[in-house]
Amino acid sequence: MARRDRCALIRWISVPAGLLLAAGCSQSMAPSQGAGMHPGQVAAYPSMAPVLRKVTPAVVTITSVSDIADARHAVLDDPDLRRFLDRSGVAVPDGSRTLRRQRAGSGLIWDGPRGLVLTNAHLVRGTDRILVTLQDGQAHAAEVVGLAADADIAVLRIVPVEAPRLRLGTSERLEVGDFVMVAGNPFGIGQSVTSGIVSAVGRVHREAAGLGPLIQTDASINPGNSGGPLINMAGEVIGITTALVGPDAGNVGIGFAVPIERAEQALREILQRP
Repeated sequence: MARRDRCALIRWISVPAGLLLAAGCSQSMAPSQGAGMHPGQVAAYPSMAPVLRKVTPAVVTITSVSDIADARHAVLDDPDLRRFLDRSGVAVPDGSRTLRRQRAGSGLIWDGPRGLVLTNAHLVRGTDRILVTLQDGQAHAAEVVGLAADADIAVLRIVPVEAPRLRLGTSERLEVGDFVMVAGNPFGIGQSVTSGIVSAVGRVHREAAGLGPLIQTDASINPGNSGGPLINMAGEVIGITTALVGPDAGNVGIGFAVPIERAEQALREILQRP
């Protein structure tokens, strides 16, 4: 029986503790001992922890900060108004007050020794400062190497760091129903992993039409996940999450990822620029 045929026998069972596999199809999944079992007795429910250990140490949090002039006080720059207020004994506030806008997302250490980090372009475009926080909590200032808006990909550079060498899969063999996982920092609560299936391939969404064909998944993608990896059951990165569809930017089971082939092509083009 072919590997894909064996995997087709998998049946997911939803329980309060999470999602359990009724039958395994990958030798890389380590079985775990269930509650109430005798020592040495092994449950038939594999864990995805060994697979995720290959990727999650390379997942980072991206924090970008923009300084924006507060337009509400621009009228106070009028010299006549300021003289009038001064004669009236009214304290004149400084009209040059600056507001700070902060955005948070996720990213992936692409090349640790070179300090290269992959993330979404929309997270860092037009920002004044960028901070990359590693899984162990270390934070490093980052600079933008380049952007590829047509793929929503940005390449950042930080100091050289240690990170696992990523294994890249291919999106070309993806089929609807394949199991996938998403890693990132949703809502800034800390690194989290969700799972689901491929809902569609080659999807062109009207709100992200400029990005071309995307991978659609029902794995939970929430604000803060953008820029993180889409991972297959072999621990290979097959996409970079980029968008979700839902009211108030909440998850409703419709999320999108840029295929890894397009993300890698964008990265190479950025690095080749003069």
